[in-house]
Amino acid sequence: MATPDDCSGWLLYLSLAAKCGVDQPHRLVGFLVVCAVACLVTCLLHWCVPGGPAWGRWWWTRRGKLLGSGGAVVPGPRGLPVFGSMWLMTGLAHRKLAAVARRLRATRLMAFSLGETRMIVAAHPDVAREILGSPAFADRPIKETAYGLLFHRAIGFAPHGAYWRALRRVASTHLFSPWQVAASAPQRAVIARQMVRAVASSGRGGDVVVVRQVLRRAALHNVMWSVFGRRYELEMDPARESIETRELRTLVDEGYDLLGKLNWSDHLPWLARFDLQGTRARCARLVPRVNRFVGGIIDEHRAKRDEDHPSAVADFTDVLLSLEGDDRLAESDMIAVLWEMVFRGTDTVAVLIEWVLARLVLHPQVQDRVHDELDRVVGPGRAVTESDASSLVYLHAVIKEVLRLHPPGPLLSWARLATSDVHVDGFLIPAGTTAMVNMWSITHDPEMWAEPNEFRPDRFIDSATADVNVMGSDLRLAPFGSGRRSCPGKSLAMATVAFWLATLLHKFDLQPASDPARAVDLSEVLRLSCEMAEPLAVTVKPRRSDYAGEIDTDGR
Repeated sequence: MATPDDCSGWLLYLSLAAKCGVDQPHRLVGFLVVCAVACLVTCLLHWCVPGGPAWGRWWWTRRGKLLGSGGAVVPGPRGLPVFGSMWLMTGLAHRKLAAVARRLRATRLMAFSLGETRMIVAAHPDVAREILGSPAFADRPIKETAYGLLFHRAIGFAPHGAYWRALRRVASTHLFSPWQVAASAPQRAVIARQMVRAVASSGRGGDVVVVRQVLRRAALHNVMWSVFGRRYELEMDPARESIETRELRTLVDEGYDLLGKLNWSDHLPWLARFDLQGTRARCARLVPRVNRFVGGIIDEHRAKRDEDHPSAVADFTDVLLSLEGDDRLAESDMIAVLWEMVFRGTDTVAVLIEWVLARLVLHPQVQDRVHDELDRVVGPGRAVTESDASSLVYLHAVIKEVLRLHPPGPLLSWARLATSDVHVDGFLIPAGTTAMVNMWSITHDPEMWAEPNEFRPDRFIDSATADVNVMGSDLRLAPFGSGRRSCPGKSLAMATVAFWLATLLHKFDLQPASDPARAVDLSEVLRLSCEMAEPLAVTVKPRRSDYAGEIDTDGR
């Protein structure tokens, strides 16, 4: 970003150019040449500093402070003048960052530039803990897309302070507390049964089942039930799907696409006025639809409360409307909070379950062990319950191993912003620097994990890594983040994933699709989450003949 000193300097140059051009045009040409050379030299001086132009600009303007701290410079790629290493954040950014860090021997902490944005990325548990646990990194950088989609007033991007703490407290108490997670178990059981019927119906006669379609609809229905109190049947036929569900699904898909793309204007502010990627225009079209959709549901809830008609289920919308005093939210803030809850709660569960099922299809011996555990703990005569799911040790080991190999947020989804100068791993990191943690690099580090590229669920049962906790206390595997900005819904997400997986695997044996063109492909695509590039397609076989009859009668 341009400083006031920069602006005054350019104004001086322009005034001199105007005076030169009045009487002596050749002097103007010479002056412009000198300015161009000076600009080129400045760009090269900024570029030559490790980390690239954004770090070079800070180093040359604040080098006294840097030298006073010992002179250490965070290692990192220089990239290109002006643009820095923008290419690192395209495609599979987590893999690119890990490869560059290895090449430069900057595997603990690496600096790089995204245009005018200073960046650091940590790929070691100790350094990650310094960043995620530091009060200096309690804020998130607000991208243009996040601001345009209202998230600056929701838990994810709201600045750390009284407002953010109030939102976090309300969500933790009324949506993500252990009591509330247990109380909503019957809701997840209903959706699990709907998933079973949908899979059975789609896979009847040996037809291929595209599990992503089932999982995303189920996750969306689960969130709509918790947040809005809306309950729907899980319909795979778009023609039979409710208009409300279809509209919300299109809103969420558009939001994912917008937030999952690198917006050049965030890092090159002089491009913002042009909106070359159409980001601002797309946000401007999407937000009114979100306001109408979520605002309409809030109005319905408010009308019921005014009429003193108690709802059958106390959902999160009712909770927000019941807040009083300093905790009471304006309607625009309620829309932002509810919209973010739907947005964030739909993605991770579906993505993670798809990765688990893909690994089980590729490793049938592991799937057989899960089936054996289900038969031992649950047995054939009844349905799985959430208390059963919490007792499935091997299934939880499989989930952990998939989280290690395929973390849904390999860069922990959203970065942190340094609000003051701070030292990280012995280096001075200036205020305004954006920090990320490459969790994918940590979980694939051979110094942390034996045979890190191999799928070995047993590592979480009978080895030195058996006690690794994925909830954020152990930074060797913290897919939900750690510290103040960790995911508040991580316990609910893990309970949902384990229960739905146990239900599906109790009922079905999953096998590869008969068509070789639809074989399991573990290629990744990084959007908002790291998903399978090709949706998982499987054939399903009922595990018991009595259940095959149940499919024929109930699965229609």
